Amino acid sequence: MTPDPRKQVTRILKELAGADGGGNAAERLLPLVYDELRGLAGGYLRHERPGHTLQATELVHEAFLKLVDQTRVEWKGRSHFFAVSAQAMRRILVDHARSRVRDKRGGGLQRVTLHEEVRALPGLECGHEDLIALDDALRELAQVDERQAKIVEMKCFGGLKVKEIAGAIDVSVRTVEGDWTHARAWLRRRLSGEDGS
Repeated sequence: MTPDPRKQVTRILKELAGADGGGNAAERLLPLVYDELRGLAGGYLRHERPGHTLQATELVHEAFLKLVDQTRVEWKGRSHFFAVSAQAMRRILVDHARSRVRDKRGGGLQRVTLHEEVRALPGLECGHEDLIALDDALRELAQVDERQAKIVEMKCFGGLKVKEIAGAIDVSVRTVEGDWTHARAWLRRRLSGEDGS
């Protein structure tokens, strides 16, 4: 009987967090999480213009290297790993967008396709949102309610389900659902300019 890949991921993450860094734990972890990370990254970048400079494979590899190089993270399991992955991908995408804005040749802002939950917010009929504006809004939300900002990040950037988010941040499913409803309303107001911004 082959071992459950979900349990393998959790076991390897615990090794990775060990004092010796888990030896070859990162090498064993990558094949177990790669397809799912690649799917998330591909979803963000699928509707980009031809010739976009950031590819899904590059996003996955950059995020994975940042994740396994973490020395301060005590991995709680697979859901926690994907929650932190969502955060790493968000930071990489935002850094990429900011660097493109600074590029002397211009080219405008880089746009990425976000999870369907964010695309459903008013004013986003085209299916795209300015990643920098969303990042700024999430930073503001974190000042108001850090847990709600984490939930948005895990759901929209990590594609995690409510139950996975609840496990990753150690709260009830009902709490995640309530926070998601409040955070979505807050983002709707903030991104549409209804809050006076």
